[in-house]
Amino acid sequence: MHYVWMVIVGFVVGLIARAVMPGDQKLGLIMTAVLGIVGSLVAGFIGQAIGWYQAGQGAGFIGSVVGALIVLFVYMKVVAKPGGSGGSSS
Repeated sequence: MHYVWMVIVGFVVGLIARAVMPGDQKLGLIMTAVLGIVGSLVAGFIGQAIGWYQAGQGAGFIGSVVGALIVLFVYMKVVAKPGGSGGSSS
């Protein structure tokens, strides 16, 4: 049952992160849930590294949203294609 709650909370966190981040993110339902789960893991890792959380302690809801925003920002920068249509033929 723990994994079911993790997916549900991850989906909600992913939805909030997508709503806060400007621009159009083309993510489906599963990727939105994965975004929230990975964001929570990132927030927990960063929080432990700077001393906000103890080892084994998870990030809170707000920390998870911030982590998801970081992951979404990086995802958008990696997936965004520079240039545009390209169309030059040499």
